[in-house]
Amino acid sequence: MTGERAAAIRLPDAEGRLRAYEPRAVPLDLAPGGAPLASRVVLSAAHVVADPFADTTPDAPAAVDWDATLAFRRHLWSHGLGVAEAMDTAQRGMGLDWAGAAELIRRSGAEARATGGLIACGVGTDQLTTGSHAAGAAGAPTVAEVRAAYEEQLAVVEETGAQVILMASRALAAAAKGPEDYLEVYGHLLRQAAEPVILHWLGPMFDPALAGYWGSEDLDAATGTFLEIIAAHPDKVDGVKVSLLDAGREVELRRRLPAGVRCYTGDDFHYPELIEGDERGFSHALLGIFDPLGPLAAHAVRTLDTGDAAGFRALLDPTVALSRHLFRAPTRFYKTGVVFLAWLAGHQSHFTMVGGLQSARSLPHLATAYELADGIGLFPDPELARDRMARLLAVQGVDT
Repeated sequence: MTGERAAAIRLPDAEGRLRAYEPRAVPLDLAPGGAPLASRVVLSAAHVVADPFADTTPDAPAAVDWDATLAFRRHLWSHGLGVAEAMDTAQRGMGLDWAGAAELIRRSGAEARATGGLIACGVGTDQLTTGSHAAGAAGAPTVAEVRAAYEEQLAVVEETGAQVILMASRALAAAAKGPEDYLEVYGHLLRQAAEPVILHWLGPMFDPALAGYWGSEDLDAATGTFLEIIAAHPDKVDGVKVSLLDAGREVELRRRLPAGVRCYTGDDFHYPELIEGDERGFSHALLGIFDPLGPLAAHAVRTLDTGDAAGFRALLDPTVALSRHLFRAPTRFYKTGVVFLAWLAGHQSHFTMVGGLQSARSLPHLATAYELADGIGLFPDPELARDRMARLLAVQGVDT
């Protein structure tokens, strides 16, 4: 790579105007390797790579390119990050059904054992979306069916040796009559879990079907139920993953956790300050944005490991504009930007997603994502990223 600026490219803005952008020529130096991350546990929720040659439709079972999908996990592990597998970043419930997720968990679990990579896997109830429950396709599942679905998935993850992440359940949100049902289901699951798990609180901005989780629309009341579950089983809760995009609420919750229970931030808007922490504690990380930011995030945490909080923030703060853009409302479509950046970065050969979700964001949105990512030096090969961006624009009728 020379020190010259790359050729300019014309990018569309939200008003349909085209303007020239000059990509950077030299990326950040973010080679794999380095000391293990020490001061924070950092898990990247990872996307799946679709098979672009599969003859399929958006409502058909996902066709996954397993080689490329597992190669991306090895990429994250090579930088010292852990992988949070089969989470919403992997399009659980938005293109990847339980059968596909189970296969992903088994394959990634085997890969983690072979490479020594840290892995935690999502346990949910998405097999109930088939309408196979006793109440019939038109009715909600029962609480007992929700509990049984969780148990089925729990067994699959535990068989791989991966840590369990108890995901928020659309089916439980539909079936539960109040906080007592959450206390019963989660208490049952925690009692039978072989090892401490991560509890997952995903806000409705990520999935509207999860509104009122923990039995109340009132977040203070919901937090009370959440903490009651943890307090009753502190030996079975490794930590909690909080994705409410509310830094103040996360800090308050973090300070109320029992000793030894970690808080894993899932806040893709405020992660630098939450990971850095304050005089009363800090958050670990389980983040979808660390899929595209993996190497940079690992470098930043290693800087924090040395006690250089200012250096950590200097590395990570400039990434927030990109993250806020990818996770802008409707937030659940952030996966499109994540996969788009993986394509531009050379981690996969195409921009195709399971369920056809590559169409979920506009061309101006993707163009801005490219500009923001290039601006912080995120692409290992800026020329490749520019050429792929130009090809996408050309398909859409833009003369770059």
